[in-house]
Amino acid sequence: MRSRLLKSICVAALLGLAPLSALALEKPVTWTPDNGNGTFTNPIFYDEFSDPDLIRVGDYFYMTGTTMHTMPGLPILRSKDLVNWEFLTYALDRLDLGERFRLEGGKEIYGQGIWAPSLRYHNGTFYIFSNVNGEKTQVFSATDPAGPWTRKEMKRSMHDLSVLFDDDGKIYAIWGYQDISMVQLTDDLTDIVPGSERVIISRDAGMGEGVHFYKFDGKYYITSAWFAGRMRMPAARADHPEGPWEVNQSISIDEDFGLAEGYRLEDAWGTEDSAPFKVIPPNPAPNGRMSLHQGGIVDTPSGEWWGFSMMDYNSVGRLLGIAPITWKDGWPYFGLEGNLERNPRTWVKPKTADPQPITVPFERNDDFSGPKLKPLWQWNHVPVDDKWSLSERSGHLRLHALPAKSFWWAKNTLTQRSIGPISQPTVALDASGLKTGDVAGLGLLNRPYAWIGVEKAATGLNIVQYDQQTGKTERIKTDATRLWFRADCDFLTEKARFSYSIDGQNFTPIGDEFTMVFQLKTFQGVRYSLFNYNTTSVEGGYADFDEVTIHQPHPQGLMRPIPYGQSVTFTGFNQNTGLSVTDGKLSDGTPTAFEVIDLGLGRVALKSGDHYLSVNTDASVTLKTGEPSTSESFQWIETPYGELVLMSLVNHRFLRIDPTTKKITADSPGPQSDAQDGVRFIWK
Repeated sequence: MRSRLLKSICVAALLGLAPLSALALEKPVTWTPDNGNGTFTNPIFYDEFSDPDLIRVGDYFYMTGTTMHTMPGLPILRSKDLVNWEFLTYALDRLDLGERFRLEGGKEIYGQGIWAPSLRYHNGTFYIFSNVNGEKTQVFSATDPAGPWTRKEMKRSMHDLSVLFDDDGKIYAIWGYQDISMVQLTDDLTDIVPGSERVIISRDAGMGEGVHFYKFDGKYYITSAWFAGRMRMPAARADHPEGPWEVNQSISIDEDFGLAEGYRLEDAWGTEDSAPFKVIPPNPAPNGRMSLHQGGIVDTPSGEWWGFSMMDYNSVGRLLGIAPITWKDGWPYFGLEGNLERNPRTWVKPKTADPQPITVPFERNDDFSGPKLKPLWQWNHVPVDDKWSLSERSGHLRLHALPAKSFWWAKNTLTQRSIGPISQPTVALDASGLKTGDVAGLGLLNRPYAWIGVEKAATGLNIVQYDQQTGKTERIKTDATRLWFRADCDFLTEKARFSYSIDGQNFTPIGDEFTMVFQLKTFQGVRYSLFNYNTTSVEGGYADFDEVTIHQPHPQGLMRPIPYGQSVTFTGFNQNTGLSVTDGKLSDGTPTAFEVIDLGLGRVALKSGDHYLSVNTDASVTLKTGEPSTSESFQWIETPYGELVLMSLVNHRFLRIDPTTKKITADSPGPQSDAQDGVRFIWK
């Protein structure tokens, strides 16, 4: 159903396109949340950045997040405005703790490795405390966030921990699921102080996991994530670390920006390894499963407060969002006055002393002409260093084939995170160095996975496309040794199609449509992957990759520019009526034209004749004359799928046409994932 819904959105959007290119900002080549008009649009990154932790040191914010089985790990990013980020380094080049970290002996660490880091700064030193499955808690430290970073292991393991350096010199760590435990750490950060371990919040309080521990103005705060059923962010506060702790069941809940739950696997954790996989269809019901949940809060040099949290964004992975914080009754609520616990997808950027340029942390395209890999790239598990090279053939990445029974077990697979909402990776490959049994190409690393590539058989080369979900393989014989492979990935419909070319210009589809899913085995989204492995249990030849491009048709928060100065009609999505004006009165009916007036900061007034659409303090909507003020101001926002939603600046709630009564009000907290609440509009 969702696929048909999305197609109808795209058709309606195309029908409504106006010649706005002169008004649009020059498009970036990759996703940026900065709209170039003083606002930003979530997600901050449209590629995976899960389990984020974020701190401020002076004028800069620093952030890291989970990287699990990919190497290098623990990226360190820096920003001055929480919107535009630059990459500094990885805190961890590799983590080699045995066979499973190297894809040896039939062992692996998919969905394990490094996760849920706690980033802190104290007395001139940056620290990261992180979990490793089956190992003790790891501690990374550096005096310069750009490195070098050193690593040591604690004597304890603490699940999803958060660390607080208190004013009195004591160092605390908290962790746990439902039961929240606390210990005091030794000064050398290797162990716990004997007798200090205690449960400070019991499991019946509803605190969940993924804790973040803070102290603000002498009071202690904990934020956490509740993921069983309806996702939410609880919080707790106390006057002393030991408690007693008061719990607020939700400072953020139900904020999914209107994104529906996508495809899932019946066997979510990964005991099923062969086709056909049991794929559960999308569930558009507004059940709270996609809500922003795990994160924390930070203040800015200008005195603002902001929240950060991650959100399951289906098969593209878990993405980062930020939200203005509104303090009320001593609690830090995500969202704006009048609509607490919900945060707008588009809002005004945090204040900074100086304007910040639009910056993205990673460059995605690569011709492999540099002396080292671009920082976007990460290896799937620990790489074998002497079996890949950037220097054996200038301007190429050379991957030597190591034995593997499948793409899942292929060593030296080089990956980058997929990026939404829609993207198209294309790779160029020279197959002349392959030996019999070698398979090389472009993969969508996931569970189930799919790939397109070239294999060297005893009879020559074959172009191959494999779908693990169905177990189906397509083969086409070829005499070409220079080949291009492409995957068209739509993370709104969660469908991908593969194609190949022998001239780099004309692409031929191959194989069936592939369904992308989010699952818990890798606990990551789809990753675009370059691979070469040998299926005959020996080391094979080599594949030379000389170009990777990632085309993104929608790299900003609006798929269509705001039609300032134009006359526009607004039809309720999935409704046969829209905003209508008759004899100076507003009603639902055949949509009539409104002129879109630019109020700055991505805000508009909607004018019909001498009247403006206006919201009263009781959320009723009327038409008024005179110059537009706050009552006539709307934040122009899109859902992830591209429909328009209009947020009133009177109460920070959304305009809607009630599907049953047809009454027009501005009382909705935000678009529901089932698109049945009358909040979404198609403009034309």
